Amino acid sequence: MVEATRKAFVTGHPIKHSRSPKIHGYWLAKHGIDGSYEAIDVAPANFAGFVKTLQANGYSGGNITIPHKEAAFALADNRDQAAQDIGAVNTLWFEDGILWGGNTDAHGFAANLDDHAPGWASNGPAVVLGAGGASRAVIHALKQRGVDDIRIVNRTLARAMELRDRFGAGVSAHGMAATGELLADAGLLVNTTALGMHGNEGLSADPALLPDHAVVTDIVYVPLETPLLAAARARNLKAVDGLGMLLHQAVPGFERWFGIRPQVTAELRALIVADLVPKP
Repeated sequence: MVEATRKAFVTGHPIKHSRSPKIHGYWLAKHGIDGSYEAIDVAPANFAGFVKTLQANGYSGGNITIPHKEAAFALADNRDQAAQDIGAVNTLWFEDGILWGGNTDAHGFAANLDDHAPGWASNGPAVVLGAGGASRAVIHALKQRGVDDIRIVNRTLARAMELRDRFGAGVSAHGMAATGELLADAGLLVNTTALGMHGNEGLSADPALLPDHAVVTDIVYVPLETPLLAAARARNLKAVDGLGMLLHQAVPGFERWFGIRPQVTAELRALIVADLVPKP
């Protein structure tokens, strides 16, 4: 009996910008797997119906992106610990007919820093800029790695306080005015805001205020070199772009759906970097 082609997907609204099909397509070809991975645009009103028909339509699972991560959390039968802590699901898979939801963003964040700034977790206090969904994954990763002083900075203090209360011991909430003094002894600065993206240029914080051993990372990867990272490099600080987080967060899902744990390689990174360059 010939095994059916294994199918996976990424869904969001919109979704045509997603690099996930290129990442997973690369791994499918690399490992000679008879499988497919496609981008499917699903409007919020249709998302629950889409999820309920996944198994009937032959899908092993898939990735979930904006704006469906919270809805996927609610629809999953079971959730892994990362999804529970973060409150959002970005990966779905089936185990014995049961729909599981997981969150691999924290894994992607930590693995990217492991690659490019080994030892980052023991570098000292962490300052996290922003209090949205991405910051939840970052804070979860920091706590998992034993960072015991995590300072959330956000324009709306109440949102930072919500995350402080959610994640508990070792997490504090601050308004933007406190950024300078919080950076003075920080070992890690993380930008989770949209500042620095194409069309939203700006400096989320000044790396000149950081100590010499600090690591600066930005989860934004379009452009790869954000104003924050450029300022950090000008200061001779270790600076890590956000593309590795995207690549590494894809690894656990691929393993769930296709049975092989893939590697994030320089070749894969170069493939995606080439795709980030605006077409003439």
